[in-house]
Amino acid sequence: MPSRPLSDIISDIFAVLRARWYLRNAELGLRVRLWGRPVVHNYGQLVIGERARLVSTVVPLELAVAHGARLEIGDGTFINYGCSIAATELVRIGPRCNIGTYAMIMDNDFHRLEPERRQERPPSAPIVLEENVWLGGRVTVLSGVTIGAGSVIGAGSVVTKSIPPRSLAAGVPARVIRQL
Repeated sequence: MPSRPLSDIISDIFAVLRARWYLRNAELGLRVRLWGRPVVHNYGQLVIGERARLVSTVVPLELAVAHGARLEIGDGTFINYGCSIAATELVRIGPRCNIGTYAMIMDNDFHRLEPERRQERPPSAPIVLEENVWLGGRVTVLSGVTIGAGSVIGAGSVVTKSIPPRSLAAGVPARVIRQL
C-alpha cells in the first residue's frame, strides 16, 4: 500500500482542527474534517457524525439551526461548498450521503404565499435523507420530504415530494425516472 504524501497528512490534520474550532458548539464525531470557513448559526442541536467531510472553500457552507431544532449529519457524509442547510425543526442527513455544490435543504419555507401573511412563518416539516443518498449540484430539497436509501437526485432538481429508496429522480419538480 503506497504511503500518503506528507502534505496530504498535514492537510487532514488541519482539516480536523478546523472542524473542532468552527464547529465547537456542535456535537462532533471522530475525525470530522472541514476545509475552509463555514457560516454556522447554531441555536439548537447540531450533530455531525464520524468522518464527515465538509467543504467551505470556494463559497461558504451555511449551516443554520433554529432554537429547539436539530440538524444531524451522518457518519461519512460529504457536503460540498456553497450548500445551505437550514433546520427549524429537523433535518436528518443519513450516513454516507454525498451532497453536491450549492444544494439547498430547508425544512421551512420561511414565509407564506398570501401577500397579507408574508411576514408569518408557516409550520415546519422534517426532512430526512436516508443512508447513501446522492444529491447533485444545485438540488433543492423542500420541507416534509424523505429521500429513500440509495437514491440519486439529478443536478438542478427541486424535490417537493418524498422519493422511494433506490431511485433516480430529476426535474422541477423531481420525479422518479427509474429504480436503481
